[in-house]
Amino acid sequence: MSLNPRLVKESFSDIQPVMGKAVAYFYGRLFAESPHLRGLFPPAMDVQRDRLFSALTRVVWSLDSPDSLRSYLGQLGRDHRKYGVVPEHYTAVGNALLATIKRFSGDGWTPEVEAAWAAAYTAAANMMIEAAEADAGVSPAWWTAEVVDHETRAPGIAVITLRPGAPLPYTAGQYVNVQTSRWPRVWRTYSIANAPRPDNTIRLHVRAVPGGWVSTTLVSRTRVGDSVLLGPPVGSMTPPEGEHPRDLLLVAGGTGLAPLKAVVQHVIASGHRPNIHLLFGARTAAELYDLGDLIQMEARYPWLRVVPVVSGQPGYDGMRGTLTDAVRRFHSWTDHEVYVCGPPAMVSETVRLLEDDGVPPARIHRDPVREP
Repeated sequence: MSLNPRLVKESFSDIQPVMGKAVAYFYGRLFAESPHLRGLFPPAMDVQRDRLFSALTRVVWSLDSPDSLRSYLGQLGRDHRKYGVVPEHYTAVGNALLATIKRFSGDGWTPEVEAAWAAAYTAAANMMIEAAEADAGVSPAWWTAEVVDHETRAPGIAVITLRPGAPLPYTAGQYVNVQTSRWPRVWRTYSIANAPRPDNTIRLHVRAVPGGWVSTTLVSRTRVGDSVLLGPPVGSMTPPEGEHPRDLLLVAGGTGLAPLKAVVQHVIASGHRPNIHLLFGARTAAELYDLGDLIQMEARYPWLRVVPVVSGQPGYDGMRGTLTDAVRRFHSWTDHEVYVCGPPAMVSETVRLLEDDGVPPARIHRDPVREP
């Protein structure tokens, strides 16, 4: 079977308006036909359904970009090892997925569309399986890490230092999945807030989100000496390489600061000295939880400029407004490499502004904040 990205994209576009119902049907079908797979998933499926929709959307729209697709699916396949996924599971998932697409496609489901989806899923599954099998002999499926420091920086925000029991190879800007003993099978993703260190420790910046099982546990119920599980590092918001790196604009909303601080530390360690503008935004001055450390870094490195921005405190003695407002107040950023991380609405609005300003999309790096 050969790939036909056009047919898959057209079919997917037809069912996107009812994707919520389609995803719910998919999991119902999967668990009805393969009840043993239910144990691989968390008790509450709301976040899982959102992740499936996000992953499926990315795969569909990357079908005609083989290198990008392979890179993404390779990461996904390696990451799925922590769930206990084995090759046989992909068959059950594929059967449920095709049954779901057929059900919600109506008259648009033809033998040609079915063949296109089958070929696309087979190719995607094979990429994930191959990446997982290649990784199995090199890295563990997960790491146990000890909490060696836990510091409350602001109401509902903690900076947590972890020491994995074995080396955890990663690149600045990546993130890890975290599971606590309080919530087995519930994994949540958090960016690593430091560049790799000789002592192998990593830092997480965690905001407790209302209803967030893992974030609330990490902020309010985790103590020094506790253990957590970490999945393999993933993410592509990594620093650019090269002899003469471009100047950088880093736009951080809330705990979206974490990966961008790691990028700054990477630049410091690299010996390169591009000019860096770091815009760090929050609703109130109290929520600028890492500003003291950033100011110390700024004092040591004159090519680093830190600009705190507060949006919801009228009496704040500094730059006020949204991060998008702050980006707009400066000169054009067209010659910069740009990194944006924070609340999804802020990220989307800032990216639109930068693209309208003429910054090439290839030079705008983004990962959504993961704080549930």
